[in-house]
Amino acid sequence: MHPVRAYIGMGSNLQNPVAQVRQAFQALAGLPASRFIACSPLYRTAPVSGPPDQPDYVNAVAALDTALSPDELLTALQRIETSQGRVRTVRWGPRTLDLDLLLYDALQRDDSRLTLPHPRLHERAFVLYPLYDIAPDLTIPGRGPLIELRKNCPPLSLIRLDSPN
Repeated sequence: MHPVRAYIGMGSNLQNPVAQVRQAFQALAGLPASRFIACSPLYRTAPVSGPPDQPDYVNAVAALDTALSPDELLTALQRIETSQGRVRTVRWGPRTLDLDLLLYDALQRDDSRLTLPHPRLHERAFVLYPLYDIAPDLTIPGRGPLIELRKNCPPLSLIRLDSPN
């Protein structure tokens, strides 16, 4: 299979979130049939959904060129989450690591396993701003230019922490 560009959103708010996200960057760089292209700076943001008493999140976005299929990539992302202590108990609850397949080339898909582009990508500052840092000219299939989506999504509680390295 010919490699395609995929974008992965990540977030953590448990067990040293900055370290969790940096470890996820390393894990993504080690995926088979894939090449790590870029990672955004880290951002801190208040939780958007879920229990109100959870800690702030650290978020970032990474770009990969991959020959893995979307399903293979999703499975690999879930393995990384599990290896970093992710336990799925409370929907939108605190977590050591959340990896979301945001985009897989220009593929549009909506089935029981995977929706591409990610269904809330266009309305989440904690995704749009780090994505813009690494791919400002990107167009989101079915949604339009990233720069326009970002203009319509104020940063609110988003705080840039540092560069990824």
